[in-house]
Amino acid sequence: MSEAAIPAVLEGMASIRAVLEGMDGIAIAVSGGVDSMTLAFLANRLDPGGPSMLHAASPAVPAEATARIRAYARAHGWRLEVIDAGETRDPRYVANPHDRCFWCKTDLYATIRGLTDRPIASGANLDDLGDYRPGLRAAAEHGVRHPWIEAGIGKAEIRRIAAAQGLFDLAELPASPCLSSRIETGIPVTIGALAVIDQLEREIRTALAPETLRCRLRPFGIEIELDDGALARVDRPVVEASALRVMAAHALAGEVRFAPYRQGSAFRRPAEP
Repeated sequence: MSEAAIPAVLEGMASIRAVLEGMDGIAIAVSGGVDSMTLAFLANRLDPGGPSMLHAASPAVPAEATARIRAYARAHGWRLEVIDAGETRDPRYVANPHDRCFWCKTDLYATIRGLTDRPIASGANLDDLGDYRPGLRAAAEHGVRHPWIEAGIGKAEIRRIAAAQGLFDLAELPASPCLSSRIETGIPVTIGALAVIDQLEREIRTALAPETLRCRLRPFGIEIELDDGALARVDRPVVEASALRVMAAHALAGEVRFAPYRQGSAFRRPAEP
């Protein structure tokens, strides 16, 4: 971290600490990403063993995210509960409308509220306010607070705060939205499709070590999006054969295509009124 960044990090730390100190006995929804995990780490350091951490394990959540949370809980003495929010059994979510995230978060926060009467906190940050985030509407309906937003802190600053705390694995953790975000809007979310996406991304990541990877489910089949460097060096026939094998194992038909990575390309925005 550069010396110029230190005052901003110290200011951010003071801001988030002030917000957390005003939230007694919170329950934090921890997804496994840098935002919610850094928030959980800081809250637990301020009040060791005090906050409750709740993580919804799901076919839409990569197994490594759940494993990361469990490892942090063991290492730092978190009070962790791994739950099933049941979103993949919710037909409103499974239909994969443009506001799928609203139904996901509705199921999540309703499940958490059924388990605790503590104030619920999320890892949403300031940058999330500049995008289409129907999950924030579900949070508002369930009285969920967003400490990073209240402290005026965005993603880049969260990464700097994580690094300042020695959480380098979190500070450098690539963004990885839930696996359902890889399924094009309007295509139903199925357990089989999620399993294909998860397995393919793990295999390609192991073999190719790309900077960025998304396996998207499209109407024609699977589209593998890679950063430019990985796209230039990928052995397409080999990866295509592997993808078809994984797809066949989960009764998923279609073809395999390759494309440059485009953020959020599986999402189809609702028509403007």
